[in-house]
Amino acid sequence: MIDPNKVPSPCYVMEEELLRKNLTLIKNVAENAGVEIILAFKAFAMWKSFPIFREYIDYTTASSEYEARLAFEEFGSKAHAYSPAYTEENFPAFLKYCSHISFNSMSQFNRFYPIVLKNEEHISCGIRINPEYSEVGTELYNPCAPGTRFGVTAETLPDRLPEGIEGFHCHCHCESSSFELERTLQHIEEKFARWFPQIKWLNLGGGHLMTRKDYDTNHLVHLLKGLRMRHPHLHIILEPGSAFTWQTGTLVASVVDIVENHGIRTAILDVSFTCHMPDCLEMPYQPQVRGAESLPADTVKKTSPDMHIYRLGGNSCLSGDYMRSWKFDHELRIGERIIFEDMIHYTMVKTNMFNGIHHPSIALLHSDNSLEVFRTFGYTDYRDRMC
Repeated sequence: MIDPNKVPSPCYVMEEELLRKNLTLIKNVAENAGVEIILAFKAFAMWKSFPIFREYIDYTTASSEYEARLAFEEFGSKAHAYSPAYTEENFPAFLKYCSHISFNSMSQFNRFYPIVLKNEEHISCGIRINPEYSEVGTELYNPCAPGTRFGVTAETLPDRLPEGIEGFHCHCHCESSSFELERTLQHIEEKFARWFPQIKWLNLGGGHLMTRKDYDTNHLVHLLKGLRMRHPHLHIILEPGSAFTWQTGTLVASVVDIVENHGIRTAILDVSFTCHMPDCLEMPYQPQVRGAESLPADTVKKTSPDMHIYRLGGNSCLSGDYMRSWKFDHELRIGERIIFEDMIHYTMVKTNMFNGIHHPSIALLHSDNSLEVFRTFGYTDYRDRMC
């Protein structure tokens, strides 16, 4: 573990040793279950770490033409693509960079499949299905909520699939367990199994958090083996994002000021929740801070200053760019490092430069404890995004 005072602030720091631990587990699950597990770029796309990933997996999944190009040029293999809507302008890029393309609707398939047929290399096409079942509690992340724009329901599919549909794609999990997958599979098979003899592959999407400590990977392997036994001709694909980089790194920040209002103390940092940790506000959830105890939100209003309880505030002008409350074992000092745990997945890919806030550097802590800073950001990065 590196000394945080030797890390530039602010900075995302991923640890190679923790990453390899996750990759080893995922590879073992894939081999034991006889399925394919690929990396979803929507959760993580730090391409300078791809040489490590390539030791464990072969393919990735993309949701945009830029992600597809990144897969082809930096990961070294064609992507499995899904997008809610392709356009005449971006579809040629998907043809160039992808081996699999899943369509969100029959109208999208009918519109673009004739173009696929003209492609020199075969591209396997699929359709996204909606089992109308999900246990995701936060509506923002529930792709099967009533009125969803994602996927086709069983009642809208013809008895005979159109020529060219070789697979089904389904995504209805978010940081979910194998037991949620078990219940989901019951709904998928009940509604869609009658079409399985007509397809070659089934993509079960992401949200399978198999690297979380309490995840039952033996149960997951058992489920997937059972699915393959029932449908031995199907190639089963999973495309988690968070599982690959779950608890593999931190966001290192610094205290730049401490203010007090109506007895509430806020440590203002050189990072922003809205810019650099947007999931904390969207989900919402309170991240773990190293060396601090996470407390109920209103605790900060009910305690004396000598208890060292603080809000942590971002450095943007958004009024809600803060979270509460954390208890430290000492009074915070200006210049002190604050370390947010588990800030690699769904953080770097969502960061923005609202307010022109300084973007955190990106670094990898190698297994030999040496720190490699991949990227630092400056004024030109902000300027070039604005025109």
